[in-house]
Amino acid sequence: MSLLHEAHALAPELTALRHALHREPELGLDLPLTQAKVLAALEGLGLEIGLGRGLSSVTAVLRGGRPGPAVLLRGDMDGLPVQEDSGLPYASAVDGRMHACGHDLHIAGLVGAARLLAARREELAGDIVFMFQPGEEGRGGARIMIEEGVLDAAGERVVAAYALHVVSAGAPAGHAATRPGPMLAASASARVTVRGRGGHGSSPHSAADPVPAMCAMVTALQTLVTREIDIFDPAVVTVGQLHAGTAPNVIPETAEFAATVRTFSDAAHATVRTAFERTVHGVAAAHGVTAEIDYAEQYPPTLNHADEAAFALETARELLGADRVLEAPQPMAGSEDFSFVLREVPGAFVGLGACPPGSDPATAPMNHSAQAVYDDGALPYAAALLAGLALRRLASPASSSSLPLPQSLRLSP
Repeated sequence: MSLLHEAHALAPELTALRHALHREPELGLDLPLTQAKVLAALEGLGLEIGLGRGLSSVTAVLRGGRPGPAVLLRGDMDGLPVQEDSGLPYASAVDGRMHACGHDLHIAGLVGAARLLAARREELAGDIVFMFQPGEEGRGGARIMIEEGVLDAAGERVVAAYALHVVSAGAPAGHAATRPGPMLAASASARVTVRGRGGHGSSPHSAADPVPAMCAMVTALQTLVTREIDIFDPAVVTVGQLHAGTAPNVIPETAEFAATVRTFSDAAHATVRTAFERTVHGVAAAHGVTAEIDYAEQYPPTLNHADEAAFALETARELLGADRVLEAPQPMAGSEDFSFVLREVPGAFVGLGACPPGSDPATAPMNHSAQAVYDDGALPYAAALLAGLALRRLASPASSSSLPLPQSLRLSP
């Protein structure tokens, strides 16, 4: 029986776990209910379990039957502060919270991989670290787990790390994509407070109006991106919040706006930050007001190692079928804190389709939408792909993607 067929046999229990997780989403770094579900699902597999100190993480180590290196597989666990509007029978029972990004599938898929790999313990030439991570959605849970030692949980530094992310639009269930180099963007946020001098709306000459200054800043930032950033190393600056004033005839003392910044290299990020700050302060000076900038760097770009991306693509083609696997032509501007892991060890981040049957992948609600729906049928593919990456990587510690896939992993006719 192929690895994928074994994963399909696990589908009922993985689906039940995923639905239970979906009904009770938790936010941030403290996920006690989610942690308890994961521990129950791993019970009996003979794993060495460790719990996080500063967050509700679970680190589980599977010891192989033969000596060898260690490989890490990661699944993130937190939900989003979104009021679910999916109409699903297992929709979130918690007001204002939803697994809108599909992390419930990541958890269930990683549990499935643990089951598949535990059944092959004796053939493993090395160890596997399962990283169940809270706080991916802006809280940097991966960085905290690294500080707490997840990369060395098997007793030595892992030689490779892999993670996947489902998408509710863009690809049907079981279709995978990755690429060498940038896979996802770096993210930063900037909150700007423009300070002027308030007054009556009928006499703007007697005040220092922060509102037109703020508007000019927003326009200038868009021009900045088109004129100062290399189009072959792109950047995105999006202003998503604006706030000023309390009445139409009052010139306020302050105006505020907030933006998200996305880049695909450290060099572009440094360029954008310098230009952002220079532009805001320059426009403020031209308008006779001042500006304060709170610029927060969040996640670095998610950079796949070239050899590991090629390895992941070949493994996915063998497991899922060549017609289901694509080398992504370009990165996406979302961000991911698996980027912190890939800064420490070689590895790859893979996208996996989970658009439900009957939905058009081109128009289905996207990740983070209150209407996002993910196909449970993606779970066996997630479990098999994660397990296959670990099995094949331990069979070829030098990461030679030219080595054949073991017969037990091959796609059945």
